[in-house]
Amino acid sequence: MTDKHLWTVIMAGGLGSRFWPVSRTDNPKQFIDVTGVGRSMLQLTFERFTHICPKQNIVIVTGKQYADRVREQLPDLLPYQVLAEPLRRNTAPCIAYAAAVIGKIDPGATLIVSPADHAIFHREKFKADMEQAVQTVAEHDWIITLGAQPTRPDTSYGYIQFDDKPSLPGADNLHKVVTFTEKPPVEMARQFINSGEFFWNAGILVCQLPVLRDAFRKHLPLLADAFFNLGITTPWEELERVYSQCEAVSVDNGIMEKADNVHVLAASFGWSDVETWDSLYDVYRHDQNGNAVVCGNVFSYGSHDNLVFVQDGKNVILEGLDGYIVAAGADTFMICRRRNEDMVFRFSSDVELKKLIDKK
Repeated sequence: MTDKHLWTVIMAGGLGSRFWPVSRTDNPKQFIDVTGVGRSMLQLTFERFTHICPKQNIVIVTGKQYADRVREQLPDLLPYQVLAEPLRRNTAPCIAYAAAVIGKIDPGATLIVSPADHAIFHREKFKADMEQAVQTVAEHDWIITLGAQPTRPDTSYGYIQFDDKPSLPGADNLHKVVTFTEKPPVEMARQFINSGEFFWNAGILVCQLPVLRDAFRKHLPLLADAFFNLGITTPWEELERVYSQCEAVSVDNGIMEKADNVHVLAASFGWSDVETWDSLYDVYRHDQNGNAVVCGNVFSYGSHDNLVFVQDGKNVILEGLDGYIVAAGADTFMICRRRNEDMVFRFSSDVELKKLIDKK
């Protein structure tokens, strides 16, 4: 694509807490080489979109504490391409902020909105799906979201129920959205998959900027009033005021679940949000024993189905270990059964509490 009116918003403000102890508040997942290819998730996402829209049309929204990190990993960006949020307020304010800035530069823009830390496995198919979505919203006042074919009843994903009838003649991969469900319990997720009527929510949306602005004005009018009056550059004090007073709401809850012009495009490119250690294990290549070694110099003896993420070239000896996560952060080494990775939050809380106690 070479359309000068096509823009991409990359949301890069997440904390990546499920990837503890590697991902920390001061070094979240989007800035880490999670997939072991030598580039961070943010760098991979930015590069992917340079093949879809002009480089200068990619805007990254991140927390104020991460703005310098974004510029370190992606040098030579123009000032408007890195938008720092004073506070975390979920995805709707993030998107409204970016839309306000882009609208001042290019009022007739078409927007693609994407997380910074998801894995895409087939670049050319991704490009083709984006081209179809962009072409469709050029002809219809729709918001298109991307849906991935579910492969298991994962409770960490959002689910999109779709109408069986194609939205357009000849577009069998495009359907009207019926409902959104965020992170259902496992039995409900299993029912969703068995019905054949649901996709995973890939968190990517495509629409014309005027359509998005209308959706905000209709469904989140206070956010629209607060953000759409902002300029390309807004004094930091004014931005702090806006964020301190605005509602914390996701774009799915605030707009996508309420709007009647939302359609889902079935992704063909292979997708994972790589939100958990176990999801990384699922998408990473395995050796003959089922071990996924993202990084680390591993010597394995009678060990199977483990995930290893140990940086700095450290040697890792595995003996008789089956189905574990072995991950090392700056000051913490974690060995945890993959099936028990929900305990990561408890682990991180206990470690931080111990640090506080030790300081007293």
